[in-house]
Amino acid sequence: MTTVSPAGSGSPPGVRRAVRDPRSRVRRRLGAALVYGVLVLSACAMILPFVWMLATSLKAPSDVFRDPPVWFPVHPRWSNYADAVRAAPFARFFLNSLLVSTAITVGQLTTASLAAFALARRAFPGRRLILGFFLATLLIPGEITIIPAYLIVRSLGWVDTYAALIVPFLASGFSVFLLHQAFLTVPREFEDAAAIDGATGLGFLTRILLPVSRPAVGSLALLTFVASWNSYLWPLIVTDRNEMRPVQVALRYFMDADLGNRWPELMAASVLIVAPIVVVFLVVQRQFVQGLTAYGLKG
Repeated sequence: MTTVSPAGSGSPPGVRRAVRDPRSRVRRRLGAALVYGVLVLSACAMILPFVWMLATSLKAPSDVFRDPPVWFPVHPRWSNYADAVRAAPFARFFLNSLLVSTAITVGQLTTASLAAFALARRAFPGRRLILGFFLATLLIPGEITIIPAYLIVRSLGWVDTYAALIVPFLASGFSVFLLHQAFLTVPREFEDAAAIDGATGLGFLTRILLPVSRPAVGSLALLTFVASWNSYLWPLIVTDRNEMRPVQVALRYFMDADLGNRWPELMAASVLIVAPIVVVFLVVQRQFVQGLTAYGLKG
């Protein structure tokens, strides 16, 4: 009587691969399903607070702390948004935030591109030491610099001015590092060709280097604008008049003794403040991801 040997022993290699391949495909699919499942759960955990904020902005005050909780009201109260806008001069707050965030973004792009160009494309003594200094600033928590920065701003007479909100953030070590990594990826032949055509160093930076590094520049602009828009502690310290305060500080209008009855207005104001950032991110998310993956981890 003849016996059939198992496929794992004595069978030709092709037969063994045919037996193992279905199992490996199943394992790969299960692994991919597990990874995607974890990602979906993580995304839901991150989105859940925003959904609750949006739902609360449409509720009546009596529905905010109802037990069991009510996710979405049967009769949404869109008037909460109008009440939130009337409760404070939001037009002025939005104008301040837009002006300050735009000025800081343009300033950081300008200073970072010039510094990164010198550090990445020009050879001079101490270049690595200077780059190390910029990286060392990333190790210092921002809270430590608040007191000395405030003392400097006060000595200059800038308290309660746009200069106090903008000037301290016109340069950043992270911005220089990110653009430095992007500029290193541009081949030297581009610069040689530009020099043959008569382009100066500044011309090469503005006409070739920055357009080629557009994903990194777009990522830096988005990160800087969002950080400036969401800034709260520093504007709260250096501004006294309501006319100078940005949108994040405007939320303090709802933080009073009557807060328990003003949660819908507070959430409506929060939705209005978050909405521009969400829209901007959705528009540039592909460029943002490209910039971080292409330059963020390159040595």
